[in-house]
Amino acid sequence: MARALLIVLDSVGIGGAPDADAYGDAGSDTLGHIAEACAAGRGDRAGLRAGPLRLPHLASLGLGLAAAGASGRIPPNLAPDGRPRGAYGHAVETAAGKDTPSGHWEIAGLPLREPWAHFPDTRPAFPRDLTAALIARGRLPGILGDRHAPGVAIIDELGAEHVRSGRPICYTSADSVFQIAAHEEAFGLERLYDLCRVARGLCDPYRVCRVIARPFVGSAEAGFRRTGNRKDFAVEPPGVTLLDRAEAAGRTVVCVGKIGDIFAHRATGREIKPGPNAACLVAGLDALKDLPDGGLIFINLVDFDTEHGHRRDVPGYAAELEAFDARVPDILAALAPGDLAVITADHGNDPTWTGTDHTREQVPVLAFGPAISGRDIGRRDSFADIGATVAGHLGLPWDGAGRPFLEGGQHAG
Repeated sequence: MARALLIVLDSVGIGGAPDADAYGDAGSDTLGHIAEACAAGRGDRAGLRAGPLRLPHLASLGLGLAAAGASGRIPPNLAPDGRPRGAYGHAVETAAGKDTPSGHWEIAGLPLREPWAHFPDTRPAFPRDLTAALIARGRLPGILGDRHAPGVAIIDELGAEHVRSGRPICYTSADSVFQIAAHEEAFGLERLYDLCRVARGLCDPYRVCRVIARPFVGSAEAGFRRTGNRKDFAVEPPGVTLLDRAEAAGRTVVCVGKIGDIFAHRATGREIKPGPNAACLVAGLDALKDLPDGGLIFINLVDFDTEHGHRRDVPGYAAELEAFDARVPDILAALAPGDLAVITADHGNDPTWTGTDHTREQVPVLAFGPAISGRDIGRRDSFADIGATVAGHLGLPWDGAGRPFLEGGQHAG
């Protein structure tokens, strides 16, 4: 029986979606613009990286060709050297929006049919009744923020006032999200989590997808920094996903990174949340060593998005891509005969774009393994094609969305 490894490079889009203009994102291209910036010398940072973007292993799997399918051009330095060793293509999201849960649920075969609600870009951003209820039930002296804002910037701005007053920092973005930032020591980490649980219930009638705890440490004198203790409180997927199918069939499931949070811990099996991208990938490959036949590992690598995309950090994003590329040979070496690996993304976050929000983009689909032939699988009209393909590969029953792009669980078709 086959096994599957599904890796989501969070926010590594490869060109604007057909409806990107409706989101103000026409022309966005996370991978392409990073590659172009690096080729022009704008991706250099002393002590970090310099020169053209170097992703030889991902290019050999067909990443540059997948990008060409989405954007009409191969990004600089990403043409493969010879025939690609993987099945490659590009996928379009059918769900509305450009948020993490919708992208992941669609990857897992469940496109969201009804769009999430979003808080307006006004001051205040949150309904008065919602804010009043949070203050009352959370026994708070009030809140700070109450607007759209980048997370790092608003903590830098309001962190000292939060510590002084005890009022948590509440903010949102273009995503369907209510975020609460608080100091781990002055406010308390568990108290922050409890407050987010209260906010989760309050946000349900507003159709808000996620409440996110954003803990931080530090001081006004030394500066504040977010910690790795973020926790997402998401709505459960409104239907059956690939994970549900695997659990129902008695298969071993391992979820690494924030996958557990994204799927509201339903059918997520063994959850591992070790921290940065490098640690998540190590944990995933370690789990693959002992994964039984028919098992599934689902990994999210979030640093591309949180550390570099939202911060509009081209050199940092480029370095993160190159660090992942250097581990691709380890992924290939870890695959046993019959295994399938898929590398994809959930949305874009172009670090050259205006603002600090996600961008509505197409995503790469790179499918590879010892018995999978290299070829162009073209445009996939839904991210759900990935879930359908993985289900077919694992021999799971599938009546959900998506069309598989592999035949017989092994060969590109």
